[in-house]
Amino acid sequence: MDYRWRYQDEQGRDVDGPDVTFADQADAEDWFGERWQDLANAGVAGVTLLRAESEVYGPMSLGPAS
Repeated sequence: MDYRWRYQDEQGRDVDGPDVTFADQADAEDWFGERWQDLANAGVAGVTLLRAESEVYGPMSLGPAS
């Protein structure tokens, strides 16, 4: 099953983001690790990793740690 990211705004609503799928969790996490700052700069406030339609983990904030 494919992995993909779901993107959320500050209120937790889904927003558009790159429509990319990955063969495994490690590939998805590597991709995110290289692009999280670009996503944050584009207004994405949080992400959730999905496997098919099931949540693997998240939402994970892209903001500064509190």
